[in-house]
Amino acid sequence: MIGADKTYENIVVEVEGTVAHVTMNRPKKRNALSLAHMQELINCFKAIGEDRDVSVVILGANGPGFCAGHDLSEMHGRDHDFYRHTFDVCTELMETIQAIPQPVIAKVHGVATAAGCQLAATCDLVVAAEEARFATPGVKIGLFCSTPMVALSRAVGQKKSMEMLLTGDFISAQEAKTEGLVNRVVPADELDEQIAALTAKISEASTLVVGIGKQAFYRQFGMPTDRAYDYTKEVMSYNASLADAQEGIGAFLEKRKPEWKGR
Repeated sequence: MIGADKTYENIVVEVEGTVAHVTMNRPKKRNALSLAHMQELINCFKAIGEDRDVSVVILGANGPGFCAGHDLSEMHGRDHDFYRHTFDVCTELMETIQAIPQPVIAKVHGVATAAGCQLAATCDLVVAAEEARFATPGVKIGLFCSTPMVALSRAVGQKKSMEMLLTGDFISAQEAKTEGLVNRVVPADELDEQIAALTAKISEASTLVVGIGKQAFYRQFGMPTDRAYDYTKEVMSYNASLADAQEGIGAFLEKRKPEWKGR
């Protein structure tokens, strides 16, 4: 089981059935992303990505906030090489989340700012409590949220993402949903229940096929339309030849529940 033989200092990992719960656990720091914290998340997500028994990942956090962004106590008075390394590691974290085959759902119960907002925007789905708020306030401390901008601008429209980046102002969970950053907004006491229902729905599908689809989604996203079709028709042709696709088609025609084989 993931995490069973590994002790983390900044995160807690639990597996329930086919669902991996990854919980950031730096509550006194509002789960700020220190280098050690980010590296633990990278290692954990990579291990999950190799576990065929896990179908969905839920990324949550302990304490009053989801994630306050980079740990600024590490970033004062350092040199260029340190900053470059920090952002290299942060980029690796975001790329890892989108590279693993399992869908990652961000469970945002509180504030998500700067790289914390980037972290939520990077996850495949976001479910937020009504009290949650999002911001990219780096401009207010002289450090423009340039790397968070990558994830934010791919989830939110150009004008709204630019407004968030230029002003640093918070937006509510409901506005984040309207702008495309959040999938669902629910009362705080229903957050776990709603995520469990969403997770159960996703877990009904073949984990192999979901992984193929997730990978294809991010690869085609920035392609011109003609290239995207060239790529995705090859993906679908490969997918259609798999045993799980044939099982799913057969089950539909025979009006029965499919039995996935993972191949």
